[in-house]
Amino acid sequence: MMERRRHWMLAPEMGGPFLLLVMAVLGLILANSPLRSVYALLDRPLEGSGPWHLSLPSIAELMTIGPMTLFFLVITLELKKELVTGHLSSIRQCLLPCLSALGGVAVPAGLYALIAAPDPALHPGWAIPVATDAAFTLPILLALGRHVSEGGRVWLMALAIFDDVLGILIIALFYGGTLHALPLMGGVVLTGLLACAGWRKVNCLWLYGVGGCLLWLCLLEGGLHPTLAGVVAGLCLPTDQQKGPSPLERVEHGVSPWVTWLVLPAFGFVTVGIPLLDVSVSALSLRLICAVAVGLVLGKTVGIFSMTWLAIKLRLASLPAHTSWQMLFGLCLLCGLGFTVSLFMASLAFPTFILLVSSKIGILVGSFIAALSGWLWLRFMGRGV
Repeated sequence: MMERRRHWMLAPEMGGPFLLLVMAVLGLILANSPLRSVYALLDRPLEGSGPWHLSLPSIAELMTIGPMTLFFLVITLELKKELVTGHLSSIRQCLLPCLSALGGVAVPAGLYALIAAPDPALHPGWAIPVATDAAFTLPILLALGRHVSEGGRVWLMALAIFDDVLGILIIALFYGGTLHALPLMGGVVLTGLLACAGWRKVNCLWLYGVGGCLLWLCLLEGGLHPTLAGVVAGLCLPTDQQKGPSPLERVEHGVSPWVTWLVLPAFGFVTVGIPLLDVSVSALSLRLICAVAVGLVLGKTVGIFSMTWLAIKLRLASLPAHTSWQMLFGLCLLCGLGFTVSLFMASLAFPTFILLVSSKIGILVGSFIAALSGWLWLRFMGRGV
């Protein structure tokens, strides 16, 4: 029994999200404890000493522009592996989750925009409810066991990966700064060199590592969000193996444990800490909370289900194997669980304290409702075929 429990805790697909949840709750507790002044130091800008007098972002901001690049790198590696040799290696297999993801981005964003329209200050948060958190949906699917078919599980995980990639592109295009031509030209050159190295199947990981870091700096200085560098580097890594694991597999095996056990838990710790004791209910933006929560719960469900239904009725794709429409609806409910990427987008969209806190509350409320309703539906209503 002890051996089985230890295995559960160390399994990345279960233990990683568990640790992320624990660290997020710990951050929430500290932010509302007598130690909240210490926790608040995470949001204080860092200042250098000595003759340089450097002005640096806060620790919380550094987590959004630094280590999270590795998270997006891992997401991209998973997508590329599935596209090349996995469940998405054919156009027909790839089309359904891709179209479903598009619906799951467009409808939540539109629903948020509709609710937030009367208040221009809320408009930057339109992308907060567009992402599905694969880190939490996978453990729920595993816990449901036989109540979810293998085809439905593969479809949902592929959809979540496409969701995250679309979210990365939204971040890079809409949440950057003022564009600067010279650094962006350097980024284009570096992207071309990395793509050429991948096409030539160059196996030197140092080349991709140094090129990715330089690209990160170019994007940061050029006005695009630097996490896009993780996507570019991941897409350029070769998947062919000559002797031993391919470069893609080597990077994935080397980076994934750090992301699972350190980057995401640290991100949850510094991001979820909402100082509720310092905010009155009357000061919160109830419209923003509602827009985010409704976008996650209703927008994701309607957008994904309707686009999937349309794609199947137009014979562009077919239902996943052994998956009924009832089961598919439950999986669509579960897609409203947006946590990591949604919190990331909220930190980029709202520098104002009250709006940031309100958006985080909306994310937590919407994600909890989506996770609970999706689990209950799949457990008791989602019959297979």
